[in-house]
Amino acid sequence: MTTAKPAAAPSADTSEAFWNDADRHLVRYGSPFTREIIESAEGSFVTTAEGRRILDFTSGQMSAILGHSHPRIVETVQRQVASLDHLYSGMLSRPVVDLARRLAGTLPDPLEKALLLTTGAESNEAAVRMAKLVTGKHEIVSFARSWHGMTQAAASATYSAGRKGYGPGAPGNFAIPAPNPYRPDFTHADGSLDWRRQLDFGFDLIDAQSTGSLAACLVEPILSSGGIIEPPPGYFAALRDKCRERGMLLILDEAQTGLCRTGTWYAFERDGVVPDILTLSKTLGAGLPLAAVITSAEIEERAYERDFLFFTTHVADPLVAAVGNTVLDVLTEERLDERARTLGEFLRVGLTEIAERHPVVGDVRGRGLLVGLELVSDRETKQGSDELGARVTERCLALGLHMNIVQLPGMGGVLRIAPPLTATEEELALGLSILDEAIAGG
Repeated sequence: MTTAKPAAAPSADTSEAFWNDADRHLVRYGSPFTREIIESAEGSFVTTAEGRRILDFTSGQMSAILGHSHPRIVETVQRQVASLDHLYSGMLSRPVVDLARRLAGTLPDPLEKALLLTTGAESNEAAVRMAKLVTGKHEIVSFARSWHGMTQAAASATYSAGRKGYGPGAPGNFAIPAPNPYRPDFTHADGSLDWRRQLDFGFDLIDAQSTGSLAACLVEPILSSGGIIEPPPGYFAALRDKCRERGMLLILDEAQTGLCRTGTWYAFERDGVVPDILTLSKTLGAGLPLAAVITSAEIEERAYERDFLFFTTHVADPLVAAVGNTVLDVLTEERLDERARTLGEFLRVGLTEIAERHPVVGDVRGRGLLVGLELVSDRETKQGSDELGARVTERCLALGLHMNIVQLPGMGGVLRIAPPLTATEEELALGLSILDEAIAGG
């Protein structure tokens, strides 16, 4: 019989001790840790233990749409945690019902039924589980550059990373090409993307592989981890039709695009397409763990009749639901959808000017305050360079700007730019200036 060792005393407050402890005791789970100890964060900046302020152009993990430590969020957490933080999963509280009602009020009919969870992976897991149950089928279609999470069903529908070495994913998962106008695979005579032919080809392959059990198509309106790939106008209406023809449900994952980031409350509004199931996460909690699955009363009823089960420890928790209500308050009162459009245009102009000065910038794309800048070693051939992307990212950090770069086979390094919706023009201008200098020195 073994006994647990007593917890070690905290290490001395030194950088060397901190990184020794981190290297010894933390499981590494993705990209290398940024070698800065973050002590605090406020607004658009994080501050290191040495007092260095770093402009955060990723809103944390693309989540803190109201910036860090927003006073309204702080007040809500302090108030709510003191009165009602967590409940048995079968119990309900006012913040949960209020948030479900208010989310339905931001959405078109027939989306009116909400399930409140914690992470994007969890919400996609629940959405896929629901789709399989109500259709009686099991096959799921996603984009080849997708990222939907790291739990079983979500990971099985994720193709941009993390597929090798873990054994088989869920059976019946298929990928279709992501429509990338900058790197078109099917083209018109003028070289532009022929997305209709690409979509037809993709579903011809799906039909050839399917066992006749197509349940749903799970896609992002803008593929963020896939390199800020935005399907052209008209694409999602055509995709919806492909789903309808096959009796499939359309699930839209708006983890990063939902709640005003793209300049509208939801990115799907541009296309006039209403999904059968919508998943929200990151932006809904503004940095706290809150996610939602939203669907129609008809689909919810069919799921309930078939004993839909998604009973988790933190389903319908009141603390984060109260935060979600405050997020909706701030988004509405401060008209942050309009602000995202205005600031997004300011950012886009600045990035375009950078592209005109630096031939290593191949493309600027995105919508609102979710923008991608693709770095290439040759603008004519669009040849990518992992080394260039890494150098620019590292130099940005050294100069006081935190950026995230997506490195995918067949693409250049794509800088994902997603500052808080509360950022100022002065902060965006500072970030653009640092980025310009980093590219020049890269």
